[in-house]
Amino acid sequence: MKQRVEKTFAGRKLVIETGGMAKQAAGAAMVQFGETMVLAAVTVSENQSPLPFFPLTVEYRERQYAAGKIPGGFIKREGRPSDSEILSARIVDRSIRPLFPEGFKNEVQVFVYVISADQENDADVLALVATSYALNASKIPFSSPIAGVRVGRIQGKWYLNPTFQQLEYSDMELVVAGSNDSIVMVEGGALEVSEDDIVEALGVAQKGIRELIASQEELLGKAERTPKMAWEKATLPEGLEVRVKELAEGRISEALNQKDKHTRIEAIERVKREVADELLSDFPDAAKELHTLVGDVEYHQLRNQVLSSGHRVDGRTPKEVRQISVEAGLLPRAHGSSLFTRGQTQALVVATLGTQNDVQRLDSIDEPQEVTKSFMLHYNFPPFSTGEVRPVRGTSRREIGHGNLAERALQGVLPAFEEFPYTIRIVSDILESNGSSSMASVCGGSLALFDAGVPMRAAVAGVAMGLIKEGKRYAILTDILGTEDHLGDMDFKVAGTSAGITSIQMDIKIEGLELQIMKEALAQAREGRMHILGEMEKALAQPRAELSRFAPRIVTMQINPEKIGDLIGPKGKTIRGIQDETGAEITVDDSGTVTIAAVGGDAMERARQMVQALTAEPVVGEIYEGPVKSTTPFGAFIEIMPGTEGLLHISEMQHGRTEKTEDVVKKGDRVRVKLIERDERGRLRLSRKALLPPPEGGSGDGGAGGDGGNSRPGGGGGDGEDREPVARAADRPERGERGGRGDRPRRGGERSRRQ
Repeated sequence: MKQRVEKTFAGRKLVIETGGMAKQAAGAAMVQFGETMVLAAVTVSENQSPLPFFPLTVEYRERQYAAGKIPGGFIKREGRPSDSEILSARIVDRSIRPLFPEGFKNEVQVFVYVISADQENDADVLALVATSYALNASKIPFSSPIAGVRVGRIQGKWYLNPTFQQLEYSDMELVVAGSNDSIVMVEGGALEVSEDDIVEALGVAQKGIRELIASQEELLGKAERTPKMAWEKATLPEGLEVRVKELAEGRISEALNQKDKHTRIEAIERVKREVADELLSDFPDAAKELHTLVGDVEYHQLRNQVLSSGHRVDGRTPKEVRQISVEAGLLPRAHGSSLFTRGQTQALVVATLGTQNDVQRLDSIDEPQEVTKSFMLHYNFPPFSTGEVRPVRGTSRREIGHGNLAERALQGVLPAFEEFPYTIRIVSDILESNGSSSMASVCGGSLALFDAGVPMRAAVAGVAMGLIKEGKRYAILTDILGTEDHLGDMDFKVAGTSAGITSIQMDIKIEGLELQIMKEALAQAREGRMHILGEMEKALAQPRAELSRFAPRIVTMQINPEKIGDLIGPKGKTIRGIQDETGAEITVDDSGTVTIAAVGGDAMERARQMVQALTAEPVVGEIYEGPVKSTTPFGAFIEIMPGTEGLLHISEMQHGRTEKTEDVVKKGDRVRVKLIERDERGRLRLSRKALLPPPEGGSGDGGAGGDGGNSRPGGGGGDGEDREPVARAADRPERGERGGRGDRPRRGGERSRRQ
C-alpha cells in the first residue's frame, strides 16, 4: 500500500513515498525535492558470502529522460556510468557502509535511479535519504535512519541544499551525511575557508539531517515494515581465540613495529603462518578463522599501542609527518612536472597546458546545455605502487574519487579562464603507496602547476588524518600509513593553502563521530598542512615567471561581433586558411573574443596580424593606403582595409577645384588618404587633400561636383546616388556555420560539487 510524507524542507517541497514502485525489492523509496526525483531499491542475498569483507555494491544512474534529453553520440542509450554518477554512488556507499552490523556478510545491492531532474536541485543527497529509508523499511539489518544534506554559504548566510544557481556564488560546498547524534561522511570543497567555518557548516548540516530523519521516522511509523532477517555471525571453535592470543600477541607486537612497509607485512604474514602451523593440528577445520583471528590480534595491538604509549608502528608521534622530498621540473618536454615523495608514498605529477579546443565536453542532466570543463586531474593507481600483481581493468571507482578530490583541492586557487585562457590537465601517476596518495597528488599537482608557470593564487597541500577510538579514549594521527588507515576508525583528508581549506573528505568505520573530535582533527590537520607547505616552498616557492617553451602561447583579442563572419569566411574557409598558413589555432565565440594559440611566438604574431587585418575597425584621424575600387562623377571609393571602403569625395582630392575625378585618381591606383569622418550610419569619408601641403596664398578650397555629404563605406556620394554597400564579407555565413563557441569554458565545468 502506497504511503507518503510531504514536508517543506529548505523552502521547497520534500516528498518521501513508498509502496508505489519497485515492490519486489526488499525495500524501496521515492524521494522528491522540488521537481527532482530519485528512486532507491535495495536487495539482499539470503546466503552469507565467503568473502572476507562485507559485499555491498551501490549503483547510481542518471536517466537522460529525467531532463527531457536523449543521450548524445552514436549510441542512444545510457551505458557505462559517468564520473559524476560514480562519485554520487561513492557518497551513498561511504555513508551507509559503516552502519551495517559487524559480521554481517550477506551481499547487499543498492540501486538509485534519477528519474526527474529539474536542473536546480542535485539528486545525490536525495539518494542518501531514499537509500536510508529503503534499508530501514526492508528486512536488511541496518543500524538506524541517516540523511544527507548539502551546505553552502553565500555572503555569510548558510543555505541547506542550495540550488545549482546558488552554488555559483557560494564560497563553500559540503555534502554531509549523519545520524541524529553524529556525522558519518563529509565531502566537499571551499575557497580557502577556516577550520571554524567548516565546523560551523557541520553544525548547520546536522540540524538539516535531523529534520530529514524525522520525516523518515514518520513514514516508517505509517508504512508496513518487513521484519528483519535472521542471521548469525560466524562462530569460532571453542578455545581457538584464546590460543591464538597466547601465541600471537607478543610476535605480532614485534612484527608491527617494523618501519618499512614490506618488512612489516612480511613479518606479520610470517606470524600468521607460524600460528596456523602450530594450531592446525588441534583445529584442522579452522584455517580461515585462524587467519582472521591473527588479523584481530594485529588490530587490537596497534590500537592499544597508540592509545597507551602514543607511539606509532613506524616510530612517529601522533602529530609527526613523514620525511618529504620534492623534485620539480624533472621531465624536460612536459609543460610542468614534479616528483613528490612523503615516506613510502610517491606521486609523479605532470601538468599539460592546452587550448580552448581541448576542453572536456560533458552531457549532464543538471544543465540545459552542454557543459565544458577546462581543468582536469586524472589519478592513476597501478598495482606496482603497492608491490602487487593484479589485473588492470580500466579506471576504478577509487581512482575517479581520489582524482576528483585532488582536482577540487586545486581548482579554487586557479586563475579564471578569462585571465589565463588555457585548458589545464594534470595527471598523477602513483609510483609508491603507503598512506594517502590522493593528498600526495594535491601536493605534486600544486608543484607541477607552479613549474608550468600557471599563475595560481597560492600553493596547496593536503594531509590525511586518522583516528583510533576505544570508548572515551582516542588518538588523532597525522599523515596516516596504510596500516593505520586499515586498522583505524577514520580517514579524514584535508587540503588547502596557508590561508584556508579548499577540499575535505571524511570516511569513518564506526557509527558516528562527534563534532568535538572533528574540530580537533581539523586543527591538527592545519599543523600538518603548514609543515608540508613549508617543505614544498623549499623546492619551488612560486610559479615560474615564464611558461615552458613547449607550451602553446595564447593571446586573446576582441573584435566587433559583426566582423566574425569576415574572419570565419564562407564555410570557414578564411579562418582555416590563416591556421594552415601560420600553424596557429584560432577560435572565436559569439561575443567577438578571438583566441589565438601557437607553439612559438612568430606563428602567433603572424596569425594575430592576419586576424587584425581582417577585422580591424577604421579609426577617424588615421592614415590609410588602398586601391581605388571605382570612380564616380562625385568622387572615388577607396578600399582602406580588406572589405572596407570609404568615399574620397571630389572636394577632398586636392587643394583647388577638381573638374573630373579621373584627373586625380583612376581605378586601380593606390592612394594614401586620411579618415576624416564616420557618420552615425557607419559611412566613412576620406581626404587626400588633408595629406597635401596647402598652396601658398590661399586656403585652396575649391568647388566640386556634388554637395560633399552623405558619404559611407561603399555607399553613395554627395549627389544622393545609392550603391550596394561593400564594407562586409562576401557570403557571410549563417550563425550555425561559424567556427567559434557560444559559451566560454568554465574552469570547473561540471561544478566540483561531487568527490
